[in-house]
Amino acid sequence: MNNLDLKYTAENLIDTFFEAGKIAKEISKQGVKITIKNDKSPVTNGDLEVDSIIKKKIKDLTPSIPIISEETVDFNTENKSKTFWLIDPIDGTKDYINKRDEYTLNAALITNLKPALGIIYAPAKNRLFFSYGKDLAYEINNEKTVKLNCKKKNIDKIIGLENSGNTPSEITNIYKKYKVTETIKMSSSLKFCILAAGEADIYAAKARAFEWDIAAGHAILVHAGGFVTTLDEKEILYGKKNYKNLALIAKRDKNL
Repeated sequence: MNNLDLKYTAENLIDTFFEAGKIAKEISKQGVKITIKNDKSPVTNGDLEVDSIIKKKIKDLTPSIPIISEETVDFNTENKSKTFWLIDPIDGTKDYINKRDEYTLNAALITNLKPALGIIYAPAKNRLFFSYGKDLAYEINNEKTVKLNCKKKNIDKIIGLENSGNTPSEITNIYKKYKVTETIKMSSSLKFCILAAGEADIYAAKARAFEWDIAAGHAILVHAGGFVTTLDEKEILYGKKNYKNLALIAKRDKNL
């Protein structure tokens, strides 16, 4: 896929994401129906409805590219393609269930095992982020589209983002190294978008979750000028056999 194809694909997913987000909010308002999956994590009728809507549109746009979704993945079938979609219909399902506002809808196109396109929508915040190449990352907020460039918004602080819950010492030590002055707990892939928007500076995490949790955010942040690597600054590639993430560090700027 060339840049024109990526642009066309990304822009043609925007309305679908707005539609899926609207339906997710309506289902939340009515009260979600929860099922517990084999891995003991919850899935709601909202997750499944969003998954169906996004996959249908992606199949229309790129019928020959495989789709790997959190809700339908078969861990017993090896993905041998270097070009494929990763979808997390609702990242932050527990937030979604509890009617908090940080859950996101996510899709990323992986080409040659690297994220080439990302789209993330936070319906409860009415913020949609998308990207399809270097210096081609954007946010739509209140019907206005702005370019994302990781430019720092708060010059008086170095802000680190943390997953909800207890932060392990390995991560707090990284934040000390980068002289983080304030930490904010934040759920879901929204963290990558907040870095791309320049509203925070760094996010580090131990190995956790799956590739579909980070791929879209990885694309958006890197395309906005940021960096996503392993903790020892090696490139992160996608399509691993079990789709498990490595420990990672995401930065608004290489030289914080």
